[in-house]
Amino acid sequence: MRTLCASTLIGEFFVVGFAALVAMKDPDLAGATLWTVSGIAMFLCLALCGVVTRPGGVALGWVLQIALIASGFVVPTMFFMGAVFAALWWASVHYGRKIDEAKARFAAQGDRAAQPDSSTA
Repeated sequence: MRTLCASTLIGEFFVVGFAALVAMKDPDLAGATLWTVSGIAMFLCLALCGVVTRPGGVALGWVLQIALIASGFVVPTMFFMGAVFAALWWASVHYGRKIDEAKARFAAQGDRAAQPDSSTA
């Protein structure tokens, strides 16, 4: 799960940065505020890569997805991009957990196959 979720978060890191560049064209937005908010969001994307498998990591990822969608009020295209990344986040969490479960089952089967059978000795 960690690899899929981290890949999604890295993609979001770049999207947030590019959205900030687009938002700079709005004369009503202060550049310092814009880059502070974008910088915090970009940092959270990277920080979540390391804590996504810890308790609350996935929930924090969902909060970030909601914030990304809400950024559409500043850059309207972000409504679409936020929805796309929310779908990617769901898929990363959902299929990542399935992959982790399959790996655990495979490892358990391998451990049982590697143990000598005491009934044949």
